[in-house]
Amino acid sequence: MGKLVILKIGEGSFEQGFPVTLQIGDENARPVVEITGELPPNPEIPRDYHRWQSTYRNLKLPSRPIGLPKQLIQAPSLEDCQQVTEKLKVSFNTWLACDGFRPIREKWLEKLMSADKIRVLLQTKDLRLQKLPWHLWDLLERYPHTEIALSAPAYEQVNRVASTSDRVKILAILGNSQGIDTQADRKLLELLPNADITFLVEPQSQDLTDRLWEQHWQILFFAGHSSTVETNVTGKIYINQTESLTIGQLKYGLRKAVERGLQLAIFNSCDGLGLAWEFADLHIPQIIVMREPVPDRVAQQFLKYFLAAFAQGEPLYLAVRQARERLQGLENQLPCASWLPVICQNPAEIPLTWQELSSNSANLPTPVRTVTHRQSFSLLLLFSIAIAGLLTGIRYLGVLQPLELSAFDQLLRSRPQEKPDSRLLLVTVTEEDVQAQPESERRGSLSDKSLAQLVEKLAIYQPQVIGLDIYREHTLAKDYPQLHKWMSQSDRFVSVCRVSDPQTGKSGIAPPKEVSADSLGFSNILTDADRVVRRHYLALTPPPASPCQASYSLSVQLALRYLYSKGITLEFTPDGMWQLGKLKFKPLEAHTGGYQGIDALGHQILLNYRSSTSPNAIAPQITLQDVIAGKFNAAAVKGKIVLIGTTAESFHDYWPTPYIYQGNAQEIPGVILQAQMLSQLLSAALDGRPLLWSWSIWSEVIWIWLWSFFGCLLAWYIKRVDYLILTATIAFVILYGSCLIILILFGGWIPLVPAALALGCGAVTVVVFLNSYFQQK
Repeated sequence: MGKLVILKIGEGSFEQGFPVTLQIGDENARPVVEITGELPPNPEIPRDYHRWQSTYRNLKLPSRPIGLPKQLIQAPSLEDCQQVTEKLKVSFNTWLACDGFRPIREKWLEKLMSADKIRVLLQTKDLRLQKLPWHLWDLLERYPHTEIALSAPAYEQVNRVASTSDRVKILAILGNSQGIDTQADRKLLELLPNADITFLVEPQSQDLTDRLWEQHWQILFFAGHSSTVETNVTGKIYINQTESLTIGQLKYGLRKAVERGLQLAIFNSCDGLGLAWEFADLHIPQIIVMREPVPDRVAQQFLKYFLAAFAQGEPLYLAVRQARERLQGLENQLPCASWLPVICQNPAEIPLTWQELSSNSANLPTPVRTVTHRQSFSLLLLFSIAIAGLLTGIRYLGVLQPLELSAFDQLLRSRPQEKPDSRLLLVTVTEEDVQAQPESERRGSLSDKSLAQLVEKLAIYQPQVIGLDIYREHTLAKDYPQLHKWMSQSDRFVSVCRVSDPQTGKSGIAPPKEVSADSLGFSNILTDADRVVRRHYLALTPPPASPCQASYSLSVQLALRYLYSKGITLEFTPDGMWQLGKLKFKPLEAHTGGYQGIDALGHQILLNYRSSTSPNAIAPQITLQDVIAGKFNAAAVKGKIVLIGTTAESFHDYWPTPYIYQGNAQEIPGVILQAQMLSQLLSAALDGRPLLWSWSIWSEVIWIWLWSFFGCLLAWYIKRVDYLILTATIAFVILYGSCLIILILFGGWIPLVPAALALGCGAVTVVVFLNSYFQQK
């Protein structure tokens, strides 16, 4: 979609400065941005311009002026002209780079992209400002699809009558051709496609007036001599060898031509700003004039380049810019050729293309369409809701689950470190501990003898509870009656078994025969599709055929015994939720957070790993041989939960976690994983450390929609791609930071990936689709 920029320069002077207002908006729409600035006093600017103008006009160039006598001084050289030209360009751009004008420049750079097609209207009634070479403003040179036009502060739209012709109607006036070749202009016009041209060669004033009244002209063309009277800013055209006319003398005929559809006037003649100034009162849509005396060759080449581009479909402004810039090739011999052509625009009108001029409907008045803030808001709301709905649907189907779980892992890893849980003591059976036991006595990783010695040593120092995370399907040897008594009668000992899983076909593992059902906990682990453990099994209903009938997990059994000593018991709320003191456990459902359609059977919660450099650093650890040898501190055991398990890699009891080690998911022993689960329950019940939770589905939908709407807003108001990318990046950082802070402080798993996608999709949708929508409208 094209952009319209209006630069309004108010009442002022080069001695006192000028107030400036910048407006930016889309074509066919009201401005959406307005900012003010100022140009400071600088009397040198008009003096530099006058030196350039005097030098240029006194060059010995074959041109089309009459009434512009050269001063009786030595003719300046081309080098002289180049020097004053460069000085004017530098001083002009220095003036526009002042501090007071900087807000104008910065807002322009923020809202407009180099790829935009931009029409710039300079709106001022100061003729000296209009004469300045605005096309040399360094800011405009960054935008290759931009052209600046002059405009009067007062304007209005004229209701025009539709033409009945399907060809472009052109009235071409070939005026006084003394010393110039106007026939070259005629030949160029005759090459135009789909054009109906009437030529008036050196006409009489009456003949010209009659022709203006008689037909519906769309383009008025003049080639010949013209000039501007500086004293009263009056333009004059020389229609034949003896007659000249001002625009005022043709006022009624020209006004009628405008009412009948005149769209464009081209004066391929000298010093035409006075003509444009007078034309402003007639409200003609567009005029192209030459700002200074124009050499005959420059006039012909400009017409050739402009008509070729315009007739091939280029917009009027870009056709003028192309033609003007191509004149640079002549400037070694004809300096400042590319300075001369300039457009004068009626702001109430929209420039038409050649194809539109040949359409009957193109001659009807084109109203300026407006897009209100309410309409903009409604469209952004519509698109953001559609994006949020689409993403929610895709998410519900589980498409985003792998990305969301990866993002969740990243958030977990980004949390600050926590201290190890001092309420736990891990007794690990290492590979060395296994090998140290006689092979004939081993029952898995732990022999009866080693277990008896271990329990005997630990019991002396009164641990709160001992948990055995090692499967023991065999019967205890009769040589250890004290161990048998401890395992069967003590309420401070919990052993482990595995419940059968009919869905996966994984068989169960029976518990030790010496342990009562009340002192059993299952060790079943929940893994996701990538095998990573992110969920914590609290309870389940074992199948009747399972050899393990434990209903609570090992971590729950150990936690309940420890918490009982602190006066906290497990209760159930009326809606069936677990409650430990003030802590309530909300079980996972099939659609929870980033999980979509998971098997939520049993009582599951998210596993809130204790954050540290490694999940292995959950609690103090001591090896089996060190305990048996008495190499430990009694304070490390008394009143603690002692968890016994193997870390020997040969038993393959390792589980992937959200943490990363050497580029892969870090695997930890099962006993460490049980310690993470146990610590989660204790910390939540005793320390207030939050359990992980997620919003309801509707809360997440609203969150996703908010970010979608925010992305739409960013793209709607920030037009430059680099600024939009920067702002969107900052928005993503804010989104990520918000999700991380909520996770750290409150344990909330807030949708990150869907919100980020909503932000990006909202911005892309506005850039790609909304702009094209308004262009079509």
